Amino acid sequence: MTDSITLTTYQKSNLEKIIISTPDSVSGIVIGGRWEAVVRLLPASNVIIVTDTNISGIYGKRFPRFPVLKIRPGEDSKRLKTIESLAGKLLNSGIDRSGFLLGIGGGVVCDITGFLASVFMRGIRFGYVSTSLLSQVDASTGGKNGVNLGETKNVIGTFRQPEFVICDTTMLRTLPDDEYSSGLGELIKTGIIGDRSIIEILEDNYADVLKRNRDILSVLVAKAVRYKASVVAKDEKESGLRRVLNFGHTFGHAVELHDGVKHGFAVASGMMLAATFSRNKGLLRDDDFNRIMHLLKRYNFPTEINMDPAKIESLILHDKKKAGSDINFVFIKGFEKPLIKKIPLQEVIDFYRQNLKGN
Repeated sequence: MTDSITLTTYQKSNLEKIIISTPDSVSGIVIGGRWEAVVRLLPASNVIIVTDTNISGIYGKRFPRFPVLKIRPGEDSKRLKTIESLAGKLLNSGIDRSGFLLGIGGGVVCDITGFLASVFMRGIRFGYVSTSLLSQVDASTGGKNGVNLGETKNVIGTFRQPEFVICDTTMLRTLPDDEYSSGLGELIKTGIIGDRSIIEILEDNYADVLKRNRDILSVLVAKAVRYKASVVAKDEKESGLRRVLNFGHTFGHAVELHDGVKHGFAVASGMMLAATFSRNKGLLRDDDFNRIMHLLKRYNFPTEINMDPAKIESLILHDKKKAGSDINFVFIKGFEKPLIKKIPLQEVIDFYRQNLKGN
């Protein structure tokens, strides 16, 4: 842990701002404000906006008056070729080291914007308007920026904090249903590992959550960001504690790459497997396990996986959490009780073969 990393949070009416201070940067995450206020946080010039064609079609007319670079929506854009193309356009536009990148979009746009800003001219300033639930509760907070290489997710990347993130939950009303549900998957993950009150809100306010009630979503996003920010403040570079945020991701990334499903759905499948693994090891009580399964089913997440064990093994072998023949696997001992344990990769594969394939 670095002593100079601090976390501050304060509220004003229905607006909450969470500040993460690291030795190299200060990042402010604003929840509850309107996204159009971003113009007050930007330089007067030398700004480029990065977005995707979907977001541009919905909100583009209200963007600040700066040049816009558009990418195709979806995970396929998270490639080095996209970074190279955008960097060339930045260079041609005259952006220099005093430039600023504003990413307006979901997790893919934020990842690409953060990565591009981190490497262009060895680093320029950047910030986000986070437009998806997945991005607001997870992807845009914490300073991890990455792109995929082949079948391996986020294996090329940087750690660098945005200057600000704006999370306006009114923007979630325009999300397609599957994108919204994907964000709920990551929200459930945060509730399981870090803040059980998120689970209670999701259980007690099912109808309002599905209706995308702005007030409830603002509370949920703030709780998720507050927890993740507290973890990042203690372990910015993922050398220890921050690994708890990977709960459900070892199997989840394999499912995402194999089946092409949205990230949150894949993580939900991975959480189901991780919870089962935890219960089988005697770490997780049956009542907590059943509560997790019931919540996943209620929000229509799949609770069965039938991937070929050989394919699961192949994909997990490329997981960046791997350490030689071992992997840092995130178990749970109960709500708010994640456990990081280095175990042989073969044990993970054997668990899948024995418990999910009926062998």
